Amino acid sequence: MIPDKVVARIAARAAKEALATHTDTSGAHPKLAGPRASATVGSGTARLGLTLDLPYPADLAGVSRRLQDYVSERVAHLTGIRVTEVTLAIEHLIPADSLEHRRVQ
Repeated sequence: MIPDKVVARIAARAAKEALATHTDTSGAHPKLAGPRASATVGSGTARLGLTLDLPYPADLAGVSRRLQDYVSERVAHLTGIRVTEVTLAIEHLIPADSLEHRRVQ
């Protein structure tokens, strides 16, 4: 059996990949904290929890769904463990247009 900690690291990496490819992080990317993950593995299945920052404005429901699907599929592919649940905790919404680019008029 693969330890929970290893599955969690794989999930965090998959979430980072998903954020890079499935969201418009061009303006907010440097400010986004890396995703953190937890995993509970047992009986050939895993439950995953992700804590992350997301760019805003964005279709949060759509981004969340794509992230959950990608992480679930990626972890299952890499570990052979069926993922039954991926929960998201969005810690911060990071504005895509940074404050440095705004001018006082």
